[in-house]
Amino acid sequence: MSRTATVQRKTGETDITVTIDLDGTGKAQIATGIGFFDHMLDAFARHGLFDLTVQAAGDLKVDGHHTVEDVGIVLGGAIAKALGDKKGIRRFGDCILPMDESLAMAAVDLSGRPYFVMDAQFGTQSVGDFDTELVQEFFYSLSYASMMNLHLRLLAGNNAHHMIEAMFKAFAKSLDQATTIDPRVQGVPSTKGSL
Repeated sequence: MSRTATVQRKTGETDITVTIDLDGTGKAQIATGIGFFDHMLDAFARHGLFDLTVQAAGDLKVDGHHTVEDVGIVLGGAIAKALGDKKGIRRFGDCILPMDESLAMAAVDLSGRPYFVMDAQFGTQSVGDFDTELVQEFFYSLSYASMMNLHLRLLAGNNAHHMIEAMFKAFAKSLDQATTIDPRVQGVPSTKGSL
């Protein structure tokens, strides 16, 4: 069973196409026009073992907000589409991940009920050409578009690059865990019978 999906979204602000294979090997082709964001999406694919292609053209002359937010929406939609009926998945995933002085925690529930909580403070307004406030915008958009419950917490850190990268990697490992097919799971892991 292929768990691959492609989703495209075109607005007056962005034109984005995302393809994801949940059972990939971590190959990525990323082009958003925002260097640090490309680096984070590449890390997400590599550490989650997702094959990921992201092509995004956005109104970067304004700033990176619309591009980052809309990539979150499209990637979230692609994750949801690739999951299909969610039969056999583990559903939950969590990870506490260190990166040098930084320590990030992520927890995922592919419940079909979107909710997002983030607890992180960055000591700088940007990393390269990426505004640090966009971390929250990206993960909020992704969690709601994919209908997942996502908690992110930064437990330690002082280098914004390391802090954000630890969060993306912790999310990747958590999502990989949650999307993994467990042969012991019959149907979907829910007392309701659906997710």
